[in-house]
Amino acid sequence: MAIHLKRRIAQTITDELDRKVRQTVEDILSAVQKRGDAAVREYSQQFDKWTPKKLSKADTEAIMAKVSPGTLSDIKFAQAQIRNFAEHQRAAIRDIEVETLPGVKLGHKNIPVASVGCYVPGGRYPMVASAHMSIVTARSAGVQRIVACTPPNQGEPHAETIAAMVLGGADEIHVIGGVQAIAAMALGTETIRPVDMLCGPGNAYVAEAKRQLFGKVGIDLFAGPTEILVVADDTADVEMIATDLLGQAEHGPTSPATLITTCPDLAKNISAEIERQLTRLPTADVAGVAWRDYGEIILVESLEEAVQEADRVAAEHVEILTRNPRFFLERMRNYGALFLGPETNVSYGDKVIGTNHTLPTLGAARYTGGLWVGKFLKTCTYQEITREASVQVGEYCSRLCAIERFWGHKEQADLRLRRYGGQNVGLGAKQG
Repeated sequence: MAIHLKRRIAQTITDELDRKVRQTVEDILSAVQKRGDAAVREYSQQFDKWTPKKLSKADTEAIMAKVSPGTLSDIKFAQAQIRNFAEHQRAAIRDIEVETLPGVKLGHKNIPVASVGCYVPGGRYPMVASAHMSIVTARSAGVQRIVACTPPNQGEPHAETIAAMVLGGADEIHVIGGVQAIAAMALGTETIRPVDMLCGPGNAYVAEAKRQLFGKVGIDLFAGPTEILVVADDTADVEMIATDLLGQAEHGPTSPATLITTCPDLAKNISAEIERQLTRLPTADVAGVAWRDYGEIILVESLEEAVQEADRVAAEHVEILTRNPRFFLERMRNYGALFLGPETNVSYGDKVIGTNHTLPTLGAARYTGGLWVGKFLKTCTYQEITREASVQVGEYCSRLCAIERFWGHKEQADLRLRRYGGQNVGLGAKQG
């Protein structure tokens, strides 16, 4: 039976915070919808002390000139890995056309979304990698128009982020942050034509804005604070576990970090090792709060029980530090991304290795995976049949519509039966 040696703070505390965020976001979205660019400017000045700007080609060239050649090379390497994997994923998605009955052709086509708004966060941490994950993936899927927004960083556009947006293939780049950026892309303003879909991570306000706008536009997925779960046995290294937990906890003070282990010594020693590392971690002010409030330690009796607990948690990132990591690959069902063995880690996935880092949180891994080329594709069906097949299908359809008393539906079938089969059906009377 699983034993919780450390639990996160009560859910009721976070629920109250969520209520306050919802109201703030609702007010901003309403203002942008009513007043467009004027509202975007006011909120940008209020929150970022910044006047929104659409970057011209000359602007982006001047900004990219500030980035060292080595950094540009690193960005290109990362984007090449992400593009390569995305292109392999796209190649695995096929259009189909099949003959299901004689004369009945059914098919589907995978059609890219026409326009996408990509948000790249840049508050405490300029999230350069988020430009790769959204823009490069959307472009690999075949999206025609890509709008990218990122907030200013320390009073100016963040050069490396802008470089990543340009190299990734963004068609428009706007230096705007927060809810006002999300609203401008989704609702449209005098400066930004509205998009069909939003993607990219962000803080609680950005995530809530996407949630409220879902339906008016598509979104990649609902996202909360980043999460890490480490599953470890007695072969694991307590220093590595602590390092990897804190490496994700530094995202923000509400980022959950969980250890599930079959080893009592690891369960007993991990807290002390985390405290030791916090004394020298530059982001300890954030990571320490996250571990204090949202850290968990769960001791289990077996690997099978570890699988059950890991699936219950359904974490965004799951590192497997055990003798046979593929035991979990073969059995786990609920995770955003798996990192198998000590050689890899979440940071590789976040920054460079090629899998996407926009992943389900808050238990959403129970029903969805993360961002990939398929998120930018609409799988749309079609049908085409012969006259003979129309008669065969129509006879079934007519009878089935009568069961439901859908007389207009029934007449659609009966019309074909009269036209193509010479049958004396329908003709004004309710059948069945």
